[in-house]
Amino acid sequence: MWSNVLLTMIGIAVLSLFWITLYDSSHFEVSFYRVSDPRIRKVCRAAVIADLHNKKYGRDNIQLLDRIRREKPDFILIGGDILTAKPRAELRTALDFVGELAKDFPVFYGVGNHEHRLRLYPEVYGDMAERYAEGLKALGICMMENQSVLLEQYGIAVTGSQISEEYYQRCKKISMDKDYLTSILGKADKQHFQILLAHNPDYFPQYAAWGADLVLSGHVHGGVVRIPFWNRGLFSPAVKLFPRYDGGLFSEGSSTMLLSRGLGSHTIPFRLFNPGDLIFLELLPGESSPMTKKITSRKLDRKNNR
Repeated sequence: MWSNVLLTMIGIAVLSLFWITLYDSSHFEVSFYRVSDPRIRKVCRAAVIADLHNKKYGRDNIQLLDRIRREKPDFILIGGDILTAKPRAELRTALDFVGELAKDFPVFYGVGNHEHRLRLYPEVYGDMAERYAEGLKALGICMMENQSVLLEQYGIAVTGSQISEEYYQRCKKISMDKDYLTSILGKADKQHFQILLAHNPDYFPQYAAWGADLVLSGHVHGGVVRIPFWNRGLFSPAVKLFPRYDGGLFSEGSSTMLLSRGLGSHTIPFRLFNPGDLIFLELLPGESSPMTKKITSRKLDRKNNR
């Protein structure tokens, strides 16, 4: 009798986990964050997107696009890995998605390890890197490979970093020389609020030391499985259990990192207790304040800030 009860309970638990996995792997949550700084000149809102990995939410990603349009961001910040590096894979899903965004918003595309990998290994991926870059160029989008853009009207500088592939090794973390980021990025912009698009969060202390006021990262997919009640990710792409940086807000001195849990998956094709993460970031002029997370959506009051 008790064995039957136990087997029934195990069966219910397994089915429940299976249902939650299906649900979490096919929908996304919306997170809202807010930060203020005296160098920011005008209220603005950014949509932060990372690790889509060719995922589609509805036909042609209509659910994701509609949600972004509903919030009316002033610009889009992409943290990398919109596609998945796979030999002979089609590029249309990623290009169509960013193309739809570019019709309505300025798009600043930071490079992820998957975009970078296409270029590093042409013997594996053929001309995919060239075709993807040409497709983006036709849409008026350029991947920010160690490049910066000044959004003068907002008092914001956006820099996209592309660190060497050696910093993405599995099972170990390679030490980063203190001058490395300056050598590839130049100096941080101290006159403006400096945002750094840096796909790999493991080097947050180095990004902070470089001078980033706000780091936007991804890569870890929230740890794939979130441990209920503890709210920690289980493992990272570097094959680390309970990674220190798994998702959400982190601070290092005066620098903050907002780490997206991502919107898709690749090698491990599921998410558990870890739905996709679409982020909206409000940047406001005023006294410096720590970044905060808002629980519910509110319309951004811009009437006194235009």
